[in-house]
Amino acid sequence: MITQQAQEKARILVFWEKHGLQATLDAFPVKRSTLYTWKQTWIAGGKKLEALNPKSRQPKTKRKRLWPAPIIAEIQRLRSREVHPNLGERKLSKELAVFCEARNLRCPKPATIGRLIADLGGLRAAPVKVSHFGKIKKVNRRAVLRKPKQFKATHPGHCVAFDTIEIFIRGMRRYVITATDLYGRMSFAWGTASHASHAAQEFFERCERVLPMPMEYVLTDNGSEFKKDFDIALRNAHLTHYHTYPKTPKMNAHAERFNRTIQEEFVDFNYELLATDIDAFNRKLMDWLIWYNTERVHYAFNNQLSPAQYLLSYYQQSSRQTASESRVWCGYTNN
Repeated sequence: MITQQAQEKARILVFWEKHGLQATLDAFPVKRSTLYTWKQTWIAGGKKLEALNPKSRQPKTKRKRLWPAPIIAEIQRLRSREVHPNLGERKLSKELAVFCEARNLRCPKPATIGRLIADLGGLRAAPVKVSHFGKIKKVNRRAVLRKPKQFKATHPGHCVAFDTIEIFIRGMRRYVITATDLYGRMSFAWGTASHASHAAQEFFERCERVLPMPMEYVLTDNGSEFKKDFDIALRNAHLTHYHTYPKTPKMNAHAERFNRTIQEEFVDFNYELLATDIDAFNRKLMDWLIWYNTERVHYAFNNQLSPAQYLLSYYQQSSRQTASESRVWCGYTNN
């Protein structure tokens, strides 16, 4: 990569070769010694522009943090695999403060502890497992496909977001799995007593039958219910599975907003039914979803259309554009 500073230095050196040293000193605010330094660097780099790129100004000899050896050893012990692996510096400072107070030592601040950990190589520990060959291997975190930052749904079914609502009733856990189309806001939900991936797989199969448009991308968080069986079902359907980043619910904002709507308008008024009879709860939920999708106006459509009405208008507009642009359906063209 050639920087703008390197291009300016090369321009000045070429001017020097063409018009001489004195003219260069008069034309540019550069010292004589600086010009000779640039020229020497340029020739040593084979007269390539990359050789004139600014070098790092980091000092070759840097000051080192000098802390008592017992404190360094205690940080290593606390961050070890046997005690508190990968514990953050802020939480580590509380443990270290007790150690330093007992030995009348000055305890470093959390930021300093973080720098000491970096000086020690990071002290990062990874979980391990024993392979079938009897060797100890590091367990790597499985890489998942994240939702691109520039991604935006452009048509119905382009991306459908899934999420789960967890509800505690009389010491029991109940779940409502939801699905929302990012473009047309068409939504579906189902109550269940299971949090397993098999329940999410069954819900996905119901969505394929219920939603009036085919799905292309699926967006979920990193919950365990959207792994294994659910992921296998998506791969069998040849759909791309996007995941949100951890602790980033705003990446799945449409599903989170539908979760709030269904909780405030339906679930909060049917707690007892969800706890005692999930089948009756789901039958009543289906009636509410039909009203939500077909009659209830949506804020995204300026409180003028329901999701079904918007979907119908979208397809009608698309068919009119297709008819006017088509060469085959000549009877429907304006020409």
